[in-house]
Amino acid sequence: MSLPVQPPLVPMLAKLQGELPEGDGWLYEPKWDGFRALVFRDGNDLEVISRDGRPLVRYFPELPPLLSGALPDRCVMDGEVLMAGEDGLDFDTLQLRIHPAASRINKLAAEIPSSFVGFDLLALGDEDLRLQPFSARRVALEGVLTECLELDPMPPLEPLHVYLTPQTDRLEEAVRWFETFESIGLEGIVAKRADDAYLPGKRAMVKVKHKRTVDCVVGGYKLGKTGDGIGALLLGLYDEAGVLHYVGHTSSFKTKERRELLAQLKPLEGDGAFGEGRSPGGQSRWSGAREQAWVSVRPELVCEVSFDRMQGDRFRHAATFMRWRTDKAPMECTIDQVWASSQR
Repeated sequence: MSLPVQPPLVPMLAKLQGELPEGDGWLYEPKWDGFRALVFRDGNDLEVISRDGRPLVRYFPELPPLLSGALPDRCVMDGEVLMAGEDGLDFDTLQLRIHPAASRINKLAAEIPSSFVGFDLLALGDEDLRLQPFSARRVALEGVLTECLELDPMPPLEPLHVYLTPQTDRLEEAVRWFETFESIGLEGIVAKRADDAYLPGKRAMVKVKHKRTVDCVVGGYKLGKTGDGIGALLLGLYDEAGVLHYVGHTSSFKTKERRELLAQLKPLEGDGAFGEGRSPGGQSRWSGAREQAWVSVRPELVCEVSFDRMQGDRFRHAATFMRWRTDKAPMECTIDQVWASSQR
């Protein structure tokens, strides 16, 4: 590729807040529930890269012909891969596409194809747009994506479509979106400064989500009473120094899921998670007391959980497991997202 912006590229990020910012210069967009994706197209060459640098075309073979039919010959676009279900966005079904078997992927691509929504244009032709203000990049994006998505009223999301994300500069309209369209799977609202350049890796945008949720690293587990399944997953978050701290557990699983989780975690057993920071069961990672004994696993799995409130530096009650986050790197699970979420 001979594009002015080349992969790999870290996307611009958002920090979690409890309330939408208001005042002049803010632009608001829906926060989609999908896989963040950077699209690089140079003629017949097209790459789709995840937020952590992984190629996505292998898992979504329907994307190259879909995007080639909608995007300019040479461009770089920031957006999200979505899965449209009967009632809106379907993240669980989207995650089924991350599968090791090519035959399975091809079958799912035909049965449950994905869609794509674009929300920023980073390059067009030979021009690098990243230093231009976001308002100018938005104008350019609207110029290349003609299949616009109107939010009033929200149409049914369909598979194999390329959408332009809606945008407003009116806070009251953004609040209406936040309150009205949660039912179709929108996670919340993202607020962007109209005059901001594109800042890779910087949390220069603001996001407000519907639920008090947090993405945590699985650092260990406790066995269930029967011994043939997990009793709880032990959750951790990284501090600014990159140290993983224990923040609580989740045990909201059915009997069959507990056995499946134990089989999934067995190959990951070993050191590398808790130890430098706060650990389960007090100062020792391994306690002689039966009720506090736990097994350490390598910090490779990320899950999203919901919680009611914090008590000190951990969840006051057990968190509720929501979903796996195969699209998120463990080191992105930082403790600042908890404090921002708990302010709501």
